[in-house]
Amino acid sequence: MPILENTPRRLVLRSGSNTLTLDKDSGTASLGRKMLFWNLKPVAHQLSDIAEVKLDSVKDPVSGAQIHHTMLVTRDGGAWAFAEAEKQDAEASIAAVRGFLGLA
Repeated sequence: MPILENTPRRLVLRSGSNTLTLDKDSGTASLGRKMLFWNLKPVAHQLSDIAEVKLDSVKDPVSGAQIHHTMLVTRDGGAWAFAEAEKQDAEASIAAVRGFLGLA
């Protein structure tokens, strides 16, 4: 997932038409989504609600290709997933988010 902005107070990542913004000033993580040509209403969580950031890899049953996701898991069990083409890209995104949030 390309990192669009990485400052001590703000981290912005993009995966396809989804944009994840982590903002320490507002204390929120917001996910902006787009469906075709329409922007959907962003969803948000408090940064303190994010419990874990992990790699999720699945095999596409049709093509047999490995698909790697950066998963942000919240304390209530919800999750946001971002698909990556390469495992190294997903791992770089995970490291950036963990570093920003101070997660081990």
